[in-house]
Amino acid sequence: MRVVITGGPGTGKTSIIESLEKMNFNVFSESSREVTKKYKNNNFEQYFLSNPLDFSNILMGERKKQFEKGSKSKNDYFFYDRGIPDILAYLNFKKIEYKSSMMKDILKFNYDAIFIAEPWEAIYKNDSERYETFDELLEIDINIKKIYKQLGYNIIIIPKESVKDRVTFILETLN
Repeated sequence: MRVVITGGPGTGKTSIIESLEKMNFNVFSESSREVTKKYKNNNFEQYFLSNPLDFSNILMGERKKQFEKGSKSKNDYFFYDRGIPDILAYLNFKKIEYKSSMMKDILKFNYDAIFIAEPWEAIYKNDSERYETFDELLEIDINIKKIYKQLGYNIIIIPKESVKDRVTFILETLN
């Protein structure tokens, strides 16, 4: 079962994924941080901001690879720190036009469950890859929810609780 843990930056997704990994679940980390770091080393402070479509295409390739590594077995859980549709949510947030072929391509990849961590000011922090303000995070949240709903997914909101309680909520909801 392919399960997406998504939400805007700084909402606790990675902490949840890391906790699931410690519990020996199959997890796929957020690939945008790696792409950002790679281009930062090549003198692009924020590659998404300087070339959003190229960044998004690179990211799409990485997320497709992650998706394909996830088994189709209904007996195993595969947790993804963001799904492929998040790419369109970010492009929509930045009001960047993209080809309709991107949407068609995304429709080929289906997840079984979508969990969204909503903006939570108490845990939000900026860092070298997370440049968005909390107000921008609120807009990103709207765009993420909108794209998943547009694609026909039922989204499940993760409660604002401890990481342990959030993980328990996700696992109990899946069972």
